[in-house]
Amino acid sequence: MDTTLKNIKMKYGSKKVTSNINIAKILLYMVLTTLAIIYLFPFLWMIITSLKTEKEVMAWPPTLIPHTLQLSNYPDSLTYIPFLTYVKNTLIYCFGSVFGVIISSTLAAYGFSRIKWPERDKIFILVLSTMMLPMHVTMIPKFVLFSKIGWIGTLKPLIVPFFFGEAFYIFLLRQFFMGIPYQLSDAAKIDGCSELRIFHSILLPLVKPAIATVALFQFLTAWNDFLYPLIYLNEEAKFTVSVGLQLFLSRVESKWGMLMAASAVVTIPIIVLFFFTQKSFIQGIAMTGIKG
Repeated sequence: MDTTLKNIKMKYGSKKVTSNINIAKILLYMVLTTLAIIYLFPFLWMIITSLKTEKEVMAWPPTLIPHTLQLSNYPDSLTYIPFLTYVKNTLIYCFGSVFGVIISSTLAAYGFSRIKWPERDKIFILVLSTMMLPMHVTMIPKFVLFSKIGWIGTLKPLIVPFFFGEAFYIFLLRQFFMGIPYQLSDAAKIDGCSELRIFHSILLPLVKPAIATVALFQFLTAWNDFLYPLIYLNEEAKFTVSVGLQLFLSRVESKWGMLMAASAVVTIPIIVLFFFTQKSFIQGIAMTGIKG
């Protein structure tokens, strides 16, 4: 690559090539900045609307900067509905599903990648094939099953299924396990370690970036999940924040400032979480992609 660049500079001149590269970078940054602004504008508009009075929200033409900051929209939106109860239920759902999916998916991924047993690869393909099954196909059978065992109206249908593994996470972790040299496992077996000891003490610490990625994926999925809580929860005291926002909308149809404030409160923690965990997230995705 360096030799090719040197040849181009010798043929066309160093200053001209450098100038062309700089112009290309400037154009690239301009395009990326424009796309970033387009994608960020709905979020910024939500924040701006949450700080407006109801009269200014409905004004035409719309104002980009609020004339009067209506900071009371935030405390009013949090007290108008039992928001803290919704947050508590959502956190139970998030952490419960994350805990379940990490335990089940790491064990399954280890079995599919490090232990040799008959028809292993065929069964793994069967597990992956469940990803192609639309959720709408299993929605009614699962509802009937949970109804028969009396779980409707509780958080159990949202949490317990994740203790039985998730195909996408199993695939993600399996690819990471396959990238770890088998010599580590062989050396541990010579020293007398069991499979469970090898899994827990040797390999599990090496896959922390992938586990962090799975945990972040599942936490974001559970936090934003609307359909399944809507199906399984029938009491307001059990609602999650996504269902609570829909209930909020049905009660305060004309109070858009309060609605945008509540939406901002729900959205901002996810953004903050991603910024604090983006290093582990990107590392896990990158390292998983080049393994196996």
